[in-house]
Amino acid sequence: MIVIMAGGRSSRMGREKPILRVGGVPMLLRVYYEAEKAGETVVALSRNTPKTRELCLREGVPFFDTPGKGYVEDIKWLLCEFGPFVSVSSDLPFVTTGDIAAVKQAFDSETNLTGVLPLWLVPRDLKPLTYNGYAIVGLNAVGTRGESFFELSNPLLALNVNTPEELRLANRIARLVGR
Repeated sequence: MIVIMAGGRSSRMGREKPILRVGGVPMLLRVYYEAEKAGETVVALSRNTPKTRELCLREGVPFFDTPGKGYVEDIKWLLCEFGPFVSVSSDLPFVTTGDIAAVKQAFDSETNLTGVLPLWLVPRDLKPLTYNGYAIVGLNAVGTRGESFFELSNPLLALNVNTPEELRLANRIARLVGR
């Protein structure tokens, strides 16, 4: 199963991120359209995202509610409720079906996979979270033991839209790449 995480507080953005438009399409729908091509996909919501719930209802996107206590807590809850899954953030507007399928294929349903990009692939204007020579991206596999990095190659995965400036950048990129 693929779970799109869309229940966060969006504190840096100041408003619900999943419904914000990149290239004229709500980010959640951009991610959902790519994810559903890779397999069964559902959206994880919480009390923090009422407008995102409305979007899912209007568009017929399957969803369920998490406790909404925080990202780590919700991931743990999802693992207990549904077992191992692939997780993708709703604020990754340039994730592709191929990116998701690659993580899904590499996932053994046990070992956690953290999606990463080598820093040399990260466009210089982006400032992603980095660790040990990699940019950490919001595409992962959640298992029951261990952890491993999974190297991806799509440089636009380094753009996780968390701030108004990143939203403006995502829209500029969307105009350039035609997506």
